[in-house]
Amino acid sequence: MHFALPPRKSSHPPPYARSSKSSPARRKQIQLGAFVACAALVLIFLATRIFSASPARTPPGTPETVIVTVIDPESMSEEFILRVKENRMNYADRHGYTTFFPVASEYELAGSPRSWALVPSLRHAMTLYPHSTFFFALSPHALIMNPSLSLNSHVMAPKRLESLMLKDKPVVPPDSVIKTFSHLKGDKVDLVITQDGEGLCQGSFILRQGDWAKFFLDTWFDPLYRSYNFQKAEGHALEHVVQWHPTILTKLALMEQRLLNSYGIDIPSRGGKNAMYQEDDFIVRLVGCELDSQRNCEKEMDPFYQQWKKADGGSK
Repeated sequence: MHFALPPRKSSHPPPYARSSKSSPARRKQIQLGAFVACAALVLIFLATRIFSASPARTPPGTPETVIVTVIDPESMSEEFILRVKENRMNYADRHGYTTFFPVASEYELAGSPRSWALVPSLRHAMTLYPHSTFFFALSPHALIMNPSLSLNSHVMAPKRLESLMLKDKPVVPPDSVIKTFSHLKGDKVDLVITQDGEGLCQGSFILRQGDWAKFFLDTWFDPLYRSYNFQKAEGHALEHVVQWHPTILTKLALMEQRLLNSYGIDIPSRGGKNAMYQEDDFIVRLVGCELDSQRNCEKEMDPFYQQWKKADGGSK
């Protein structure tokens, strides 16, 4: 029996046969593929460096702090506004800060009280000064009485902040079940605020720039909260947000009242004499003067303004 032998392979492969791995054409394909891969890796690396989420370098001349005071020409005289601006600008010039004086009517509040303008004004300031670190929200019915104190040395330096913050304290006095954190570190704080005998004091607080601050302001300004018609408008809304949103409470530090918010009048329910301004205090605030028809904000401010003008800070 005979078996057919397999045909002998030709030494001349057909034109459509694949090139040998060792052929010049194959080597060129490998070299081209390696070049394309390397180029792609370089482009990916450059893109991640350019578009990464790391903070942009702060431009020279950027103010560390922006002092934000909302002005309402409809309820304030021109002289009163000029005095408030002079006070803030003097302090800002001393420490390399800047000021921002938005007008309350610039913001759409959908029928809510004008005092709500504080919240979008801070968001506005963050847009104008994206590289600044701190935003100091200060009521127009307040004066900076001790301009020698910088915000960093007075409050915001992490170690200083840790020594001042009130830990495990009811957020809303006297007996709120929601309390400040006991283990919060100074460099993790994004909101510094005080409280008096009635609640949180939104007339003087410091906010750190960042995504958390934007989230906080957007939450606070939620149309739902504005529709509730809280008795103290944005003040009660702030207390609600802080107590029932753990994400916000985790970044909040409470201070003793007179560090940022001394009062120019004795109001027993809001701290009485213990809360009143004393010499060398940082701020004096005429709390509630704009809401009481029996009081006059400009007359109450005048003696404090004259005192400030006589001091070294007011003369510069």
